[in-house]
This record gives sequence, C-alpha cells and structure tokens, in this order.
Amino acid sequence: MELRVVDHPLVAHKLTALRDERTDSPTFRHLTEELVTLLAYEATREVRVTPHTVRTPIADCVGVKLAQPRPMVVPILRAGLGMLEGMTRLIPTAEVGFVGMVRDEATLEASTYAERLPEDLSGRQCYVLDPMLATGGTLAAAVKYLVDRGADHITCICLLAAPEGIARVEGLLNDLQVPCHLVTAAVDERLNEVGYIVPGLGDAGDRLYGVVD
Repeated sequence: MELRVVDHPLVAHKLTALRDERTDSPTFRHLTEELVTLLAYEATREVRVTPHTVRTPIADCVGVKLAQPRPMVVPILRAGLGMLEGMTRLIPTAEVGFVGMVRDEATLEASTYAERLPEDLSGRQCYVLDPMLATGGTLAAAVKYLVDRGADHITCICLLAAPEGIARVEGLLNDLQVPCHLVTAAVDERLNEVGYIVPGLGDAGDRLYGVVD
C-alpha cells in the first residue's frame, strides 16, 4: 500500500481547526468537506481518463474526460458519509456506493452489515472514505470486500492515520493483487489504550453528527 501524506498549508490549517475540541458539529462538517476536497485532488492523481476532442471558440482541442466505467466513491458508514460531499464536489460524475461495517469487540474482526454496491466492480477504480485509520481492521476489510467484487484499483482517503493502523492494513493487504493507495492529511503519534488516535481529533462520527447511544 502506497502512503501519501498531503503536505500543504491549507490542509494543515483545516486539520488544526478540526482537531480543536471547541469546533462545533456544523463547523466540523464544513471543514471536513473542504479538507476532503483538498485530499481528493491528490487522491485522484491517477484517475483514468480517455482522450476527448472539443471545439473551443477558436479551434478543435484534444483534452481528456473521465474513462468508463466511472469511478466509484465508497464511504464507510457512518462517519464516511461526512466525507462524501467533499469528494463528489471534485468528481460529481462518480457513482456512489455504501458499505456499513462493524467490528466484533471480542475478535476484532470486521464484518459487513449493510452495502449498496454493484455486484460486479470489474475494471472499477474505487475511492474509500473513512475519516480515521486507527486499528485498521475495518478499512482493510472494506478494501478486500471491493476487490472480491472485481475492483482493480483502490484509493483510501482518511483525515488522519495512526502508525499502528497503517502497519496493520499493510499486513492484512499484503497479498492484494491490485494497486492500493492511502491518502491522508497526517500520520499521528500512536493509538492510546482504547484505540483512539493521539493527538487525533476524537470520535469523527460523534463530532460530525453528535453522540448516538
């Protein structure tokens, strides 16, 4: 898995505001959308395109357009939904699928409880949205789920990542036969004893949508 940490002043500025515990949910959602759009610019660097000729007011011009099949954006429920608007703002013609995954706290294994995806993803580039790469099990399971359906190029976009999570995803996806990339705004210090990223920004889902018991 290729890691890309986006080093840009605007990315760092927005991430700092997201980390601030005083940032309320409406502002947090807005900042998340803006930050994801910046990350998506880097994440889509290898999006597939085909030549396309248009007529300008002066002459014909050969450019490009997104190739078929269209890219598939896949937020992991629920927190990944907060990243969807920022991603589709950059590529509005992408198709959107959804995956809901839950981790068994005893076995630490992730399982799928909901999905809305094409049965056949052959030839698809998929962009997986998950705000926090902490322990890594859920993200790795989502990637495997998409590859099992035929996706042949995966890019994961996370606001933050922990070194332990990156290492675990790399280990779980070691035998993956398709290109896989991780794009993030920062790699933080570590995980704490309960699996939160340090310094992190707290629970992204709760900060986006409020606490749900």
